[in-house]
Amino acid sequence: MRLILFGPGFAGARIAAAFEAEGAIVIPFGRAADPHDVRAALAAATHIVSTVPPEGDMDPVLVPYGAEIARVPWIGYLSSTGVYGDARGAWVDESAPLAGRRGPRIAADLAWTALGARIFRLPGIYGPGRSILDRLASGAAHRIALPAQVFSRVHVDDIASAVLAAARRGPPGIYNIADDLPAPQNALIEHACLSLGLPLPPLLALEDARLSPAARAFYAENRRVANGKAKRELGWRPLYPTYLVGIRALIATISPAITSSPPAAASIDQT
Repeated sequence: MRLILFGPGFAGARIAAAFEAEGAIVIPFGRAADPHDVRAALAAATHIVSTVPPEGDMDPVLVPYGAEIARVPWIGYLSSTGVYGDARGAWVDESAPLAGRRGPRIAADLAWTALGARIFRLPGIYGPGRSILDRLASGAAHRIALPAQVFSRVHVDDIASAVLAAARRGPPGIYNIADDLPAPQNALIEHACLSLGLPLPPLLALEDARLSPAARAFYAENRRVANGKAKRELGWRPLYPTYLVGIRALIATISPAITSSPPAAASIDQT
């Protein structure tokens, strides 16, 4: 395999490592890539993965390189479960209609689908260096009084394993990549505090939480993401099937210094 990776960031780096472990040649390209180099690499590519979200109303990868990408035998794109909009806490699978506040994301999702890509729709992403533990350590976590609000999430390594599974056997199409246990954000905070012996952050009303506009919009959506298609068609199984397993694995890697950090304001990581 010769993989061209657009966007070697948090998820992209894990995808690159997973493919390299299989003997693939991985060529990453970031924002400052020379277009001549990109086109030359695409001409010899067997696989391409883009983790790059839309910028404004355009896809910064498809606009300049769409014709070359269309000739690559295997195409993958990291999208977002935000394309489903608010489901009022109901389960959504890949057949759910696209809706909600993310018009450019929906347009990009559809454009990559039209190329015959494997579309990996992702909920909130967490992993080492980007999790509730880090927000507790920095004093940037508190609970919000929305008890019926439920979110799905996925560990970054489970994204990488899903993309690799699709490269081995998955047909083109849409795949939700999420863990098996959607849960309120408060449940993660409370479990992490209990595990670390930390006091619980205060429970605040949404209007008192001083959230950014993006975080406030995140709380306007409520859904559970079903992952059965990826399990059936890709043979994928998450290494971290619940936040309980994921948090336990992260705690095993952190410094004891986290236990001395006071809780404060909230922050949300969501694709």
